[in-house]
Amino acid sequence: MDDYAVVVAGLRALLEPYEDRVQVVELDSQMDVESDIDVLLYDGFSRERVVGPVREVIASTPAPVVLFTWHLGPEMVSEALENGMAGCVSKTASAEELIEALEQVHRGAVVVSQDPGPDAAPAAGEWPGRSHGLTARESEVMALIAQGLTNPEIAERAYISPNTVKSYIRSAYRRIGVERRSQAVLWATQNGFLPDHKRTIVVPDDGTASGSRTERVLRLQG
Repeated sequence: MDDYAVVVAGLRALLEPYEDRVQVVELDSQMDVESDIDVLLYDGFSRERVVGPVREVIASTPAPVVLFTWHLGPEMVSEALENGMAGCVSKTASAEELIEALEQVHRGAVVVSQDPGPDAAPAAGEWPGRSHGLTARESEVMALIAQGLTNPEIAERAYISPNTVKSYIRSAYRRIGVERRSQAVLWATQNGFLPDHKRTIVVPDDGTASGSRTERVLRLQG
């Protein structure tokens, strides 16, 4: 689950080689989960703080929720666990490590990855702007700019310092060829940086967990 369909699709691709251990049954972007699930994997792209809508997600499902994130400082982890997250897994984790974490949470454990540090990069996955050369963290900042957040608000949301926000903005602007915030907002809205509203149910063709799959998109907005 994530605000962006491209991020959700990237996570599904990451998990696909492990279908004998984990079955992906629903892909959600900004929508409530309707399927019966054992674990909800929530990608923290552009929504690292476990407050507001993220807290509502946790409250809306009886399944344990695991945050997939690159911010694993003590404050972030404390906030996540205090608000009911069952785990915080680093985006630097390999697919095998992510699967193992999900299995441990399903068995009732609380799993927290070690903090990879501020300069760590995700091991895999997808994000808006990747095809334009933006790093995952530059893309996250661009997504927050597209949503109208100020630099201090971005720093608070993304658990990074104001100076780091400015650094990501400068490097992102160079990559996409803009100079002003108004230009950046226009570019971002034209290149997939606004949140999606989408639910896709993944259904085995033959009704078994190991069967080939079809997808049923229930609703797409915006």
